[in-house]
Amino acid sequence: MVSLAADQAEAFADALLEAGALSASIEQDRSAGQAEHALFGEPDMPEAGLWPDCLVDALLPLEAVVADVVAAASDLAGLPQIPAWTGDTVADQDWVRATQSQFDPIAIAQGLWIVPTWHEPPDASAINLRLDPGQAFGTGSHPTTRLCLQWLAEHRPGGTVLDYGCGSGILAIAARMLGASRAVGVDLDPAAVQTAQDNARANGVDASFGLPDLAAAQGQFDVVVANILTRPLIMLAPLLLARLRPGGYLVLSGILERQAAEVIQAYGGGAVMRHYGAPGEWVCLTGIRGAPKPTMPHAGT
Repeated sequence: MVSLAADQAEAFADALLEAGALSASIEQDRSAGQAEHALFGEPDMPEAGLWPDCLVDALLPLEAVVADVVAAASDLAGLPQIPAWTGDTVADQDWVRATQSQFDPIAIAQGLWIVPTWHEPPDASAINLRLDPGQAFGTGSHPTTRLCLQWLAEHRPGGTVLDYGCGSGILAIAARMLGASRAVGVDLDPAAVQTAQDNARANGVDASFGLPDLAAAQGQFDVVVANILTRPLIMLAPLLLARLRPGGYLVLSGILERQAAEVIQAYGGGAVMRHYGAPGEWVCLTGIRGAPKPTMPHAGT
């Protein structure tokens, strides 16, 4: 680990990789007691630059001579002198098992559990959605995902559902397991699409996943759910409303409480939005497109 000024940190991190490091990262140097400073906002609105004081951390092969790697990286980065460094040996372990241990089964609502594939279902009589998040967002543990799942469990839509920004496919798969007649999930990331397809097969669920063009070819839906971020949700308002049939339900999450008014305004011309829930700083907004009363078909009706 090396402490450097912002104008040297990025070049040094890149140089470490070129000199043989397996990985390199930059974080704020708080060794002098500085308050933590959030550098980035939402992905489409990053702040420029780095922290004034940075820590560059790297993982090296066990056989590497740390002093030689640091010296080579300093030369590659054009540093005026070799910086002081500290290091520790990382014990070998089963990293897959260590990662899996962070995710336990989650009770979403009465009779609905999200169960990682490496666990046994706690309640065999419940709807148990078996999930491997892979490289995609969506384990059910984040408040924004849980809010969408709780809405689906409460309303049990029996019609068609579009999950825009599907990630692991958790919402589209849950919708089908809760009674939706058809579910489609789309994502910009091909790896997420593949993960969602794998999760659907693992649950024996017939759901379609693909890139965003897939949704356009499917017409309109009874429910459109999007658990992404505020800025993309605002930009996507015309598109998502166009995918929703009149009288259909819109479910939006990934929104901070302080941003809710902006989202409500963006969708106000096409749907009357309201808060569904606000656990802490996150909220879920729901609305009905152009209809005063819900007309969505329900499972079992």
